Amino acid sequence: MDEEDVIRVMVVDDHLVVRQGFALFLSAFGDLKLVGEAKDGAEAVQVCAELKPDVVLMDIVMPVMNGLDAIAAIRKAQPDIKMIALTSFSEDNQLVQNALSAGAVGFLFKDISVADLANAIRLTYAGIPVLSPEATRMLIHSKGQRDSQSYHLSERELEVLALLVRGLSNQEIADHLSVSRSTIKFHVSSILGKLGASSRTEAVSIAHQHKLLP
Repeated sequence: MDEEDVIRVMVVDDHLVVRQGFALFLSAFGDLKLVGEAKDGAEAVQVCAELKPDVVLMDIVMPVMNGLDAIAAIRKAQPDIKMIALTSFSEDNQLVQNALSAGAVGFLFKDISVADLANAIRLTYAGIPVLSPEATRMLIHSKGQRDSQSYHLSERELEVLALLVRGLSNQEIADHLSVSRSTIKFHVSSILGKLGASSRTEAVSIAHQHKLLP
């Protein structure tokens, strides 16, 4: 098989045994190749910038930077990289929507079969959204019960959202938090995506409606 026909895959998970399991799995398929690993979201952003894999298998719950924030950061910096969100947890119905809003192409649970995961990687590489049946159910449920959703905003995003509620502009927020305007623009975009809001005004309305701020 030509090198150009091989899908270059990166695995991001804070558990070494999980990364080793994925490495063993990928070695069984001639068209899939493990090219990099990362133990948290922050490291994933850095490694993706260096290796530019085709597909990233991204755990959601990790230290330092969670998978949702990492997906958003990688999507912004490397829009051609396709990402599949992975999780072992199914209690949060909003998790699927948040992952897709952040930029994931697929959402799967870690108990997926080897054959199904291989096929999911191939479909994701082709740009075809891949959701496990359970993820599809969660997505439908979250859209029907928006009052109980969890938006997974980071601490910094909550700070920015609080200042949005106060009516501050991007520049004013940047000055208040001593960061660049472009950084605030990124945070605001991420907040809108996670809240499913089309504007700053709608984001503020959602924040009030669901009591997202103390």
